[in-house]
Amino acid sequence: MPSIGITTEIKADISVVFDLSRSIDLHKISTSHTNETAIAGKTEGLIELGEFVTWKAKHFGVYQKLTTRITEYERPSFFVDEMVSGAFKSFRHEHHFKETTTGTMMTDYFHYVSPFGWIGRLVDTLFLKKYMTKLLLKRNETIKSFAESDRYKELIGF
Repeated sequence: MPSIGITTEIKADISVVFDLSRSIDLHKISTSHTNETAIAGKTEGLIELGEFVTWKAKHFGVYQKLTTRITEYERPSFFVDEMVSGAFKSFRHEHHFKETTTGTMMTDYFHYVSPFGWIGRLVDTLFLKKYMTKLLLKRNETIKSFAESDRYKELIGF
């Protein structure tokens, strides 16, 4: 099972970073290049424990749908979203937050299984892991940008 781990240092309060990370609206901004939109479930605001969202986005030239649910939640230090249905065989995205002397350390662990057996494993090696890493880095850059400025107030209203 491929795994991606990314740590991002953010000069902002842990509560701000936590809430931006579960903001449907911020996710739309960070994935605008894929035309990602929330089409069912929680489609705006902050997603909570037990809630789901269905996304529609264009990846590799094809529109796809993906539904995830928040399965674990411990504010403001941790939450998990897991795939309910979509292009992967499965995935689990863990979001960890830790207060530091300069703000917040945000760490993502993205574990996934591609479909199609050995063909899926070949796709992982050739380009999928790199593609997913790039998407997560873009998301984290967007969270950092909003959290370290007053722009976060547009989305979470602190």
